[in-house]
Amino acid sequence: MPMPSYPVRCYTRGCEKLAVYKIAARWSDGLTQELKTYALTCAACLAESFRRSCIKQAACRLAPGETLEAPGIYELAHGRRDPELVRRRDLEQQLLAK
Repeated sequence: MPMPSYPVRCYTRGCEKLAVYKIAARWSDGLTQELKTYALTCAACLAESFRRSCIKQAACRLAPGETLEAPGIYELAHGRRDPELVRRRDLEQQLLAK
């Protein structure tokens, strides 16, 4: 039986909008890899959420053998797993240029 869908809200305190983006960084310990999620965000909160995510990522301490890429912006899509999410490098570049 498939899991029922539910609304995913923006992580920003006080924001009730639906999240449309996932801000995450590729992490690996050398054997496994996954997207480390920093935020789920609406379009209105994207810039601030991305800025905070970059600060959090820069402060991460890694164990020997671990890697952690810079945060990326991915479009959320119902029923899709992390490897299937579309990365929005154009948005990343726009926000990093500010």
